[in-house]
Amino acid sequence: MPRKSFGYMLAVSLCAPVLAVGQPTPPQPVAIIHANANLVVVDVVVADARQNPVHNLTVADFELIESGHAQTLKVFEEHTANAAAELSPLPKLDPGTFTNYSPTPARGALNVLLLDMLNTPQKDQIYARDQVLKYLKSARPGTRIAIFGLSSQLRLIQGFTSDPELLRAVVSGKSATPSGSALLTNPVAGDAPGADNLFMDSATTAFGNSPDGAAMLANLQQFEAEQQSFMLQLRARYTLDAFNEIGRYLGHLPGRKNLIWFSGSFPVNILPDENVKDPFSVEASSEKEFRETVDLLARCQVAVYPIDARGLMTSPMLSVANSGSRYAKDPTASVKDGNALFRTNAEERGTMIQIADATGGKAFMDTNGLKEAVEKAVDAGSNYYTLAYTPTNQKWKGDYRKIQVKVAHEELTLAYRRGYYADDPSATTHLGDAKDSSTDQAPYSAARAAMLRGGPDPTQIIFEANVRPSTDGIEPNLAPGNKGNSKVSGPYRRYTVYFTADPRDIECTVTPDNVHHCVLEFRTFVYDVDGALLNSQSDGIKVEIPASRYAAIQHGGFQYRQQISVPARGEYYLRIGIHDDTTDRVGAIELPVSAVSKLPSLSSKAPAPAATSTPR
Repeated sequence: MPRKSFGYMLAVSLCAPVLAVGQPTPPQPVAIIHANANLVVVDVVVADARQNPVHNLTVADFELIESGHAQTLKVFEEHTANAAAELSPLPKLDPGTFTNYSPTPARGALNVLLLDMLNTPQKDQIYARDQVLKYLKSARPGTRIAIFGLSSQLRLIQGFTSDPELLRAVVSGKSATPSGSALLTNPVAGDAPGADNLFMDSATTAFGNSPDGAAMLANLQQFEAEQQSFMLQLRARYTLDAFNEIGRYLGHLPGRKNLIWFSGSFPVNILPDENVKDPFSVEASSEKEFRETVDLLARCQVAVYPIDARGLMTSPMLSVANSGSRYAKDPTASVKDGNALFRTNAEERGTMIQIADATGGKAFMDTNGLKEAVEKAVDAGSNYYTLAYTPTNQKWKGDYRKIQVKVAHEELTLAYRRGYYADDPSATTHLGDAKDSSTDQAPYSAARAAMLRGGPDPTQIIFEANVRPSTDGIEPNLAPGNKGNSKVSGPYRRYTVYFTADPRDIECTVTPDNVHHCVLEFRTFVYDVDGALLNSQSDGIKVEIPASRYAAIQHGGFQYRQQISVPARGEYYLRIGIHDDTTDRVGAIELPVSAVSKLPSLSSKAPAPAATSTPR
């Protein structure tokens, strides 16, 4: 079985306000941060005057200041994008057989494309999708990308993959089809003043000649303004919730994540401004979620790159479509709408810049080259330096601490997160009382992260999984040992999963009598299209293998069999994983059930899975 080389790993507890270091050391040689103190991790993108990434700086070139006090760097690491190279072909596998082996190095930043259909006019969604498809045709080999869609809720459209053909198929497919937002005044043209005057023009004509027309028109205008304000608040809330969900999802994954956000109408004030005395005064009721969002994105190493999907904008008041509107009857209307458009654009652009600055990203505005914007965002977010330090101020009072990074070369520009909230790292926090936070603040778990729907396929353990329908028919109950979601009911179709793991990736302790003691866990999870876990099978095994049998395993691999039940109707995904308890290594594969549902089933007379948890 092909081998996979492993690169840099940051062994820290992920997504803590201050990162507590001290994980077990993996047996393979990787770069590990060892410390007995709390570290603050800051990723810094350094660019020259032409916005090209700058490489080969040393720790002596950097100075980091927290709230006016110089800090001593404990960790310094440079990260560079994978150079384009000739990749070896994937192994040819039999139908129903899948592997997490990939010729692409599993290192570098993760990239998330967020297609915002909630805040983007439909015409701009179409253009943005076309630009994304053009980018994917020339994306650097090995670039790992996931795709989310945002409407009234967040949807995972495609989990992390470096397969450009798969990504193009997904973006071109039904799941990423542009759609009108019910919370935009004009779902096609957007909310810009003057973009949708037909209704008000008709109302003016209808009420203008009636005795009470002026009062009725004023009431209608007031109602329209209140409706627009309400819809804006809803969009801000849904957008903020989406960023929280993405932060929680990416927080389980190590390393830097670049969130490339395509949007065409940015809700204002969705993040606080640390430069004002009371950054949450704009909406006191959302103070808690504002703070959680900033904390999540910054401490989980998520840098936001907003891209204005509207491109280079022109005033809709100058459009020929408005030539017969109220502008012809009321010359002051054009001026009023023009001033309103200016204020709206200023607020939206301020939001874009604010989000980018707070998380170490960059905003792209007033450009029709959205493809080039994606390229620049991915390139910038893949070439960076990781700095980490132990704060000299060890008093954790929840105050906001500003971070300032300087380099010795004045002509260089830097992008990095601008601060953090100094919450007590030992205190228990609860993110979002309305949400299930049972896993949000749990210590980082490699096994749990490996089984996240749509997450990168970890390759510390290379393995193959053969998945076949167990029988042709359906059944009312779950397979023995399955733990189903109580909200899901049958009928089900049962599938058999055969694991074959590379023994070189699994470490067994050896006793003086040459007996190998191995502790493994095999998992198969069933998810729906929205990422809800519907069913699971987890088998932990402890085996003692004599030397004679262990030699045979070295040739045939560690083998195991599970059975899992999937609802008979609907679209579902299988997430299949292996965890070596001795070394905490993991491997995982994800596949749509539709990829195996039409394969010939195993014989109904095939032997049932072994009752004891031992490798086959």
